[in-house]
Amino acid sequence: MFDRLDDLVLRYEDIMNEVSDPSVLADQSRYTSLMKEQSDIAPIVEAYKEYKKNKRNIEDSLVMLESEKDEEMREMLKEELSDSRKNVENLEERLKILLLPKDPNDDKNVIVEIRAGAGGDEAALFAAEIYRMYVHYAESRHWKVETMEVDEIGIGGMKSVTFMLTGKGAYSIMKYESGVHRVQRVPETESGGRIHTSTISVAVMPEAEDVDIHIDEKDIRIDVMRASGNGGQCVNTTDSAVRLTHYPTGIVIYSQTEKSQLQNKEKAFALLRAKLFDLEQQKAHDAEAELRKSQIGTGDRSEKIRTYNFPQGRVTDHRINLTLYKLDKIMDGDIQEIIDACIAADQAAKLSKMNENIA
Repeated sequence: MFDRLDDLVLRYEDIMNEVSDPSVLADQSRYTSLMKEQSDIAPIVEAYKEYKKNKRNIEDSLVMLESEKDEEMREMLKEELSDSRKNVENLEERLKILLLPKDPNDDKNVIVEIRAGAGGDEAALFAAEIYRMYVHYAESRHWKVETMEVDEIGIGGMKSVTFMLTGKGAYSIMKYESGVHRVQRVPETESGGRIHTSTISVAVMPEAEDVDIHIDEKDIRIDVMRASGNGGQCVNTTDSAVRLTHYPTGIVIYSQTEKSQLQNKEKAFALLRAKLFDLEQQKAHDAEAELRKSQIGTGDRSEKIRTYNFPQGRVTDHRINLTLYKLDKIMDGDIQEIIDACIAADQAAKLSKMNENIA
């Protein structure tokens, strides 16, 4: 581990020298690539420097304790020694986590797809509430939210909704939301006061660029038509809606949220690229079944990950055995505590796996 850390320090210094070179400054692509690499390495280098500083403090304190006679000074040195040892222990764990292989998609924006499952109208109502929960959470992180597809029902529910979240590290955070979400509550339409259980599915897909996925024109059929549903000016009077059919996979994308046919076409292709990229990732994960089982953020889409129990005001994440009694706050977008716990559990699982491989 320490050989690798020493190499990273040298690489960091090389990058700092390179970015000050006029020829590199003139090459925007090269400069951007180096600055991205520097940004990725910087937290590791800073933690390693802090680690080495505390190691030196331990050595200095031990040397001074051997010759120091004054009892008050000895107590101070012992306290410094204890603090430095704790810091070294904590920094070692932090460095192990920082050196874990990074998901190449972590820095990407995400496309989130929510679909109502079992439970009819109640599931559609819950889907709309989860959508609003994510919108509030995105706003708290200053991410941009852009709706791509929505299929609403008359009572305020959503059979499905697809939206993009644009923001730094969006996928690294939102990937832990993929799976089946279950709600337990008494529906407003239930006269007998019985608790019903409904489900929705959440799929979180990294935004795919053209370089990630190539779509052959001969594999696509593009249809344009008038948008349906409640529209504003021009929405139902021009052929602005776009439907893409991808022959090899049978995926059909329908986009009508924008007034412009061109904008709807761009959104439809963005969603199709994300779905095709996601299919490739799922195949790769299936081929690495053991790895997939050990990673919380890339689990089976059919896995029930969370239950929202309204009568008891609690939310339980079944992957990490976490129960919180603050349902109202969570439904209002306060999900950071759950995500932090998922990240910690995911890192712990990866560290355990890494230690097993070393042993």
